[in-house]
Amino acid sequence: GSDDIIAGNVSKCIVLPAGYCGQPKKGHLIFDACFESGNLGRVDHITEFEYDLFIRPDTCNPRFRVWFNFTVENVKESQ
Repeated sequence: GSDDIIAGNVSKCIVLPAGYCGQPKKGHLIFDACFESGNLGRVDHITEFEYDLFIRPDTCNPRFRVWFNFTVENVKESQ
């Protein structure tokens, strides 16, 4: 569930639709938070335009998730 502990950051995580096989295409987003202050722990694909993002808590203040820092690549026009 969403209360699972997220231990690390995603690193060049290609998020594909459920059941998709093959090489990623333009529009299959690539998320990355493997850098200082990155805090994206998990990404779930919902639809072409919707993703659930799970932000890791701040190391020094685990009760709060008030900021986010990650990159997104491989977007297509109109996405």
